Amino acid sequence: MRFIVILVCLLLSSAAIRASDNYGLYWQKANTAYKQKNYDSAAHYYEKIANAKTTDYEVYYNLGNTYYKLNRIGFAILNYQKALHLNPSDKNIQDNLLLAQSRIPNRITEVQDIFFVRWWKSVTAASVSNTWAIVSLILFLLLIGYAILSRLGKAPFPLPFQARAGGWSILILLVIISFVAAMRKADSNIAVVMGNTNMMDKPGSGKSQNIPEGTTIHLTGNDAKGNWHEVTLPDGKTGWMQKTDFIEI
Repeated sequence: MRFIVILVCLLLSSAAIRASDNYGLYWQKANTAYKQKNYDSAAHYYEKIANAKTTDYEVYYNLGNTYYKLNRIGFAILNYQKALHLNPSDKNIQDNLLLAQSRIPNRITEVQDIFFVRWWKSVTAASVSNTWAIVSLILFLLLIGYAILSRLGKAPFPLPFQARAGGWSILILLVIISFVAAMRKADSNIAVVMGNTNMMDKPGSGKSQNIPEGTTIHLTGNDAKGNWHEVTLPDGKTGWMQKTDFIEI
């Protein structure tokens, strides 16, 4: 039994080393191809890294740049959105995404969120979920530790009831923020339209609206039977679109 465990560990370690070697090799080849303006090859190697389910935002950022050079605006926007999902505060990603979106013909104008909604989205971004979780854990340990020391009469300094209550209230808020950020990380509900298509009033029927390639849409919780999903456009309009017409980030 012990021999089997050791063998499994060695196999997993070997696989991890090979995966790491391939990552570095593909990354080098992709960057070299991009510098040489061989964008098809660059996209090929960046996609190999992305297919390994990497969480490195730079891979998707570089893929976005590569597809932009290839004039494949839908794929460029898709990968910029993936990069922005992982690193929402990066100015280069934001700027390049806006540049790519400006290339969309008949672009649907996005309704801007009010300042409070923008602030909440930045605070609960997927990229900071781990940070909030760590802060929450540290604060929890401090509060529990102080409570135990106080019970034993060994607290280093007295804390008034208001301060202790405030600490626990802040902890609850941090846990909520951590949970929301973790949910965003697990499920973005954002997709990008690939190719010009139509949005319908109802699944497969009703009035239709032309949706240009590269449009970023939000998926609602309504998922009809078959190949239809309810979506929300950047201008706030809601309708139904075939699942084969978009790719979720």
